[in-house]
Amino acid sequence: MSNEIQAVGLDVGTSKVRCVIGEPGDDGKMNIIGVGEADSKGLRRGIVTSAEAVSESIRKAVGDAERVAGVDVDSATVNLSGEHFKGENKNGVVAVAGPEKEITEEDTDRAIESACAMPLPPGWDIVNRVPQEFIIDGQDGITEPVGMSGSRLEALVHVVISPSAARQNLVKAVKRAGLDVEQTLLEPLAAAESTLSDDDREYGCAIVNLGSEITSLMIFGRGAVQHTAVFPFGSMHFTKDIAVGLRVSIPEANKIKHAFGCVASFLLDDDERSEVIEIQPVGRNETRGLSKEILCDIMQPRAVELLQHIAREANSAKAQISGGVILTGGGSLVRGMCEMAEQVFDAPTRLGFVEPEYFGGLLDNARSPAWATACGLALTSMKSHLRDGDGGGRSPVRKVTEFFENIRDKFR
Repeated sequence: MSNEIQAVGLDVGTSKVRCVIGEPGDDGKMNIIGVGEADSKGLRRGIVTSAEAVSESIRKAVGDAERVAGVDVDSATVNLSGEHFKGENKNGVVAVAGPEKEITEEDTDRAIESACAMPLPPGWDIVNRVPQEFIIDGQDGITEPVGMSGSRLEALVHVVISPSAARQNLVKAVKRAGLDVEQTLLEPLAAAESTLSDDDREYGCAIVNLGSEITSLMIFGRGAVQHTAVFPFGSMHFTKDIAVGLRVSIPEANKIKHAFGCVASFLLDDDERSEVIEIQPVGRNETRGLSKEILCDIMQPRAVELLQHIAREANSAKAQISGGVILTGGGSLVRGMCEMAEQVFDAPTRLGFVEPEYFGGLLDNARSPAWATACGLALTSMKSHLRDGDGGGRSPVRKVTEFFENIRDKFR
């Protein structure tokens, strides 16, 4: 297999910008050959507020990844994030032409276009069209209708819309950093690419991507996306609560959260509850003591509140999540978040680590839920190169959800 393919995933988040560079491996996996990370500036709740600041953050992250990989990159697959994304399930029906009534790719294209023919608010665009299934003459559950016979073809499609300006401004910031945008992909969809198995998608699961200021929910079932929602909150709420409750600066509160934070009091043993940490209030030269139990009392109610909000949205979708809940994003790393989510969702919950089935190379450098989106973007980039004929034969990675990927990229 040719290793001239360079797959680049660029995760532009509110808190961090992460870049992953990969190449196809002989075993069918994507070998990670470079990773880079930089503090993110110029973004608020996923929206670009300063294009130059965003570009500078991107240049730093990409530069670090290029140094590790020893290559120069000129394009990337980039995540889409923001609080205004809306997902809807639509259907479209077309008649199958031809004497043999054999369904062609043109017929499936027309059915999908029919499903996506919806009125949009001014300034809004369709950013993702994800086919869920096809129905031929009343027979549902069909994923590959081309070549089958029938007179009536119906497409069920999950359509995601957002303000067009948000995507355009992000693309401009990436181009200002010296990179072309191969394609854009919804953040939770990218995280799902690197962390979910075929069984997860088939039997139903919910992926929750906890960012700094944005949290996204995507529910899968029957092998496709069933529901999408975005919430204007994230782990920054914990930081602000700590800053207000302890009267410390935001940078100091962020350090306390990462070093000592816990959102599940039942995880603290007696020694930890009484353990004292030193904090320095704003405007004071002296430090004072704070028990870990008090810190947990500040963070836990907020965690329950945020998770309950997401759980209500998941319940309103009336979708089965037999495979449980998968937490990704930097916010999922707060101690106790997984255990608390399991109680709130009343479903099996795990952290979304990058699947070794799909990745090799410098995998240990990205073995964290915080890197799930960047790795998923890089994997999507590699699949696109392979489908375009850059990489030769059909590899195992290429077969993973191939139909789902082909249709999604065709109609993005």
